[in-house]
Amino acid sequence: MSGHSKWHNIRLRKGAQDAGRAKLFAKVTREVIVAVKQGGGDPNANPRLRTAIDKAREVSMPNDNIQRAIRRGTGEEGGANYEEVTYEGYGPGGVALYIETATDNRNRTVADLRHTLGRYGGSLGESGCVAWLFERKGIITLEASLEEEQLMEVVLEAGADDLSRQNGTFEVVTAFDSLEQVKSALTQHGIAPTSAQPAFVPKTTVALEGDQAQRIVRLMHALEDLDDVQTVSANFDIPEELLEAD
Repeated sequence: MSGHSKWHNIRLRKGAQDAGRAKLFAKVTREVIVAVKQGGGDPNANPRLRTAIDKAREVSMPNDNIQRAIRRGTGEEGGANYEEVTYEGYGPGGVALYIETATDNRNRTVADLRHTLGRYGGSLGESGCVAWLFERKGIITLEASLEEEQLMEVVLEAGADDLSRQNGTFEVVTAFDSLEQVKSALTQHGIAPTSAQPAFVPKTTVALEGDQAQRIVRLMHALEDLDDVQTVSANFDIPEELLEAD
């Protein structure tokens, strides 16, 4: 199981209790605003906005907050002007990092990233230095109590690439363009995903142990705790107990 899959699933289980409610809402609000700016305020015509709204509901964001974020994205309501900016870099042991941000101040974001990476033995790199190590995919998580054979039949027929059981959940991997299609097929069969979102999945991984493994976990938490950071993708592979214990 890749480092991304481990980290992804543990974030889903622990994120709500580890992060403050206000911080979660702020990050999702930025995602909604950016999605609207890129594809408009109609979720029926904007798949990214649909995914952002689903994410907002996963963290129990009130509908009023969601609608206000949509209005901010369309310009009907004032507020900070967020833009999506990606950064690339390296962590301990040469781990590749692909960092997605939503920011209203690039200088602040770069300064925060440099400081945080430096604390844990990492560094920012040039644009394109690690992007080629990742593939844009769709990741859907489901309750592991479902019947695996039936679930496999549904997702593969809908166009998914793979289904695996991991850490008490099922993980469905799809092509990026097939995410909504597979999610819709599951819903039509009465199966409600725990989460469905795009992700950058590493093509290869770097195995870490000991101090380097502990530092990459601390670095991932520190990066994702930054206000401007939306997601961090990495290609580490470390013992699962280190992730669970952190």
